[in-house]
Amino acid sequence: MSATTQAGMPEYQPVKAEHFQPRDGLGNVLEKLRNGERVNIAYLGGSITAANGWRVKTREWFQEEFPKADIHEIHAAIGGTGSDLGVFRVQRDALRHEPDLLFVEFAVNDGGASPERIWKAMEGIVRQTWAADPTTDICFVYTYRVGYENDLRDGNCPRAAGAMEMLADHYQIPSINFAKKVVEMEQADELVFKADSAPANGLIHFSKDGVHPLGGGHQIYADMVAQGVELMSESKPVDHQSKLGSTFVEDHWQAAKMVPVDKSMLSGDWEQLPEDSTLARRFGNRMGALWEATTPGAKLTFKFRGSTAKLYDLLGPDGGQVIISVDGTPRSKPVPRFDSYCTYHRIATLSLANNLDADETHTVTVEVHPEQPDRQSVAFRLKNPEEELKAPKYQGTCVRFGQILILGDIVSE
Repeated sequence: MSATTQAGMPEYQPVKAEHFQPRDGLGNVLEKLRNGERVNIAYLGGSITAANGWRVKTREWFQEEFPKADIHEIHAAIGGTGSDLGVFRVQRDALRHEPDLLFVEFAVNDGGASPERIWKAMEGIVRQTWAADPTTDICFVYTYRVGYENDLRDGNCPRAAGAMEMLADHYQIPSINFAKKVVEMEQADELVFKADSAPANGLIHFSKDGVHPLGGGHQIYADMVAQGVELMSESKPVDHQSKLGSTFVEDHWQAAKMVPVDKSMLSGDWEQLPEDSTLARRFGNRMGALWEATTPGAKLTFKFRGSTAKLYDLLGPDGGQVIISVDGTPRSKPVPRFDSYCTYHRIATLSLANNLDADETHTVTVEVHPEQPDRQSVAFRLKNPEEELKAPKYQGTCVRFGQILILGDIVSE
């Protein structure tokens, strides 16, 4: 499965889809469950996992199946995000809570990413997890979206899941293919992928949008987890430490990390949002302390040694735009913190620097631009855009930053 080029680097090959790939199984967490110990189960993924669906149903199944165990859920899913953010946030959102089992769900949100990018991020997640605790078991799960049936009907995984399978095979990580089951049920006339209303004849209505399962779809996912765990019931405990001795891709993102914005990095007019403010209550659990600037010229400046830097920030209707400079060279255009979805605030990432010399120290500056971005991209979502875009809600040059995301390390002054 893990085909390589002559240079020893992976080369993507189509991967046969299987419902379950037990590989090294879940022996560590199963032993704790059977012994009635405390067990922490983490769910890292996108909106499909963030919904109160298969995540909640599987946690409940584990508790019913192992009633003596003290089971706790670690909710580490954020809608609209893939493994390229997951690798930066896995420590804060999952690993610091000491999971015994980590489910990783990014096969849909990584659908447009290249196998090479998927390998870097997913391998970073795996290696960070086992560097923190080599007894933590990991399980990859592959969800469905409309379009994935094309590959699955031919017997193959969609490309994102296939790339993840190649990595899982290298590290002997078990996987469960939800999407294969969904497609089989549709072919057997038991399910419809997408419909605005419930279909006749008792068919399962999987989703309204072709991506996000309704109750019946989430139950299919939960049932697949239960079957997979039962299939792996005889797996033995494994110390995963030895698996870190070889890599799948040399430039994996194990070094990915989040670093809080420090007050010493800020100049100009900045405010740390109070914990009881609306945005801090909504996003603080993921982003930590939030810093806000509304005045043009306010700057964030930091130095790091590494290859990549991003900002964990918020987009919103009052979002401004920023001037980004790396090692003294500014970008040709300001970057808006506003887009066509900005009738509300949401978590985003702002790319600052990529593919730099990882052995050098780099200086990054992000400055609030004096002009607002063009708001017309959101007009089609408004009932009366001409008037609504004049309202205070859509005015401002506001930026809000939470964490710095880097492949490397912050360099103190």
